Amino acid sequence: MRFLLLLFFAGSVHAQSTLDAVKKRGFVQCGVNTGVAGFSQPDSKGVWRGIDVDFCRAVAAAALGDASKVRFTPLTAQQRFTALQSGEVDILARNTTWTLGRDTSLGLNFVGVNYYDGQGFMVPKKLNVKSAKQLNGATICVQPGTTNEINVADWFRANKMSFKPVVIEKLEEVLNAYFAGRCDVYTTDHSGLIALRATRATKPDDHVILPEIISKEPLGPAVRHGDDRWFDIVKWSLYAMIEAEELGLSRKNIDQQTANPSVQRFVGASGDLGKALGIDNKWAYNIVKQVGNYGESFDANLKPLGFERGLNRLWNQGGLMYAPPIR
Repeated sequence: MRFLLLLFFAGSVHAQSTLDAVKKRGFVQCGVNTGVAGFSQPDSKGVWRGIDVDFCRAVAAAALGDASKVRFTPLTAQQRFTALQSGEVDILARNTTWTLGRDTSLGLNFVGVNYYDGQGFMVPKKLNVKSAKQLNGATICVQPGTTNEINVADWFRANKMSFKPVVIEKLEEVLNAYFAGRCDVYTTDHSGLIALRATRATKPDDHVILPEIISKEPLGPAVRHGDDRWFDIVKWSLYAMIEAEELGLSRKNIDQQTANPSVQRFVGASGDLGKALGIDNKWAYNIVKQVGNYGESFDANLKPLGFERGLNRLWNQGGLMYAPPIR
């Protein structure tokens, strides 16, 4: 009886695989931030934009052949993991730091890193603070359920300093508190500080991002444990965007195929790489044709806000972006 129950359970899980559900539904459901410019935020027409949004569209292009077949669920830091665990979303692509604890205890798998980051501090220029070492006794705004909350406590303790936390869940509310002067400092990932200062501050020049980076924050998409096929599709969609940039393939030139064997495999002109993933052999071609490579996404979404590639350059350009061979 126990054996039969296990067989039934295994069959049910297989029957309800994420890829099957996505195909039946006709779109990918993607969990994103409630609004951080450059990563995930609706524009004036309500169209979602950002590198996390582009990644979700890339998965839709790979899995369904159409990058437009995706819907977005805005999630707070507190909501995000439950939404993925419960099946409310198929992918979590929301400025989420890959940590051992999250990888092992929350029932999810990180597929890779789409932005290498670190935590920083922003203060009003009028405070005349030049270094985080001057923040002893400061009041600091931070969101709960984030690595930022833990990191700031660890950093102050390690430096034998004290601070007063103001913990607020919703991004709009924590920003309002900071801009209204309820706290001296706002702390989050450095990328978030750049984006929020550029787009949410009435006068961006009135706020200073301090030089200290106090943590490692490898941000990346995640999927649920237990569905290796979906994990592979999402993982290789990220790698395809990175590999395309290294191969020099972009939305503009992807149709100008060369005899380069790596390019031929990438676009599906040779081999059965898509078949190995359970999707169309033109999966990677569809990603680049409809969404673009990683560099194109970075330049379209982050560069206008003042971001520099830094650690997020390709590995052969001094950065950390590196895709395993697509072959």
